[in-house]
Amino acid sequence: MMNSAGKHRKRATIGVASVLGVAAIAAAMFAISTPDGQAAESCQGLDTALRNNLTFIAGQRADPDALSEARIANRQAVVDLIEQRRQAAGCIGDVQADEGKQAEGMAEEKAVDAGAGEVVCEGSTVTLSGESGAPAASSSEFPAGTKLKVTNLDNDKSTTVEVTGASGSCALLNNAAFEQVREPGKFLIRRAVIERVG
Repeated sequence: MMNSAGKHRKRATIGVASVLGVAAIAAAMFAISTPDGQAAESCQGLDTALRNNLTFIAGQRADPDALSEARIANRQAVVDLIEQRRQAAGCIGDVQADEGKQAEGMAEEKAVDAGAGEVVCEGSTVTLSGESGAPAASSSEFPAGTKLKVTNLDNDKSTTVEVTGASGSCALLNNAAFEQVREPGKFLIRRAVIERVG
């Protein structure tokens, strides 16, 4: 026959196991729910974002126009943030501009400068960073302070957010922003329109 002390120990052990089990499940759910946010911080994603911006800057320097100086300053701000993220992630690869795509990048930026609300990063998916805070986004293409409007074509919901940092994709939404446009149970928007509005 088990004494009362043994019963209390057994209950305490079960209670601790239950708490640990819930914690483990919660951790697993978070890991599953934010794969794209984690992938965005991978060296491959950051290196691609860095290469794209360096390519654009090289193109502007090779064939400047009246707005080139401002464009270069904007992209350099993005490059600086990406370099900080790469250093924090331990990325050591030497990333250079892609000379074959310089003209393409210049044409895209000139089209964006044609007017506010113009579609940018056409064909890009929109992902979730898993970060908390007020609605915001990070971007591989635009510096902090840029305003982007993201529309989910699958449910016609949209949100306008300010870019607060650099990431590995055109528009990486934090938790609050993603909640405004998401479909239940989904952590990726495949059919999206991204517009620069400021």
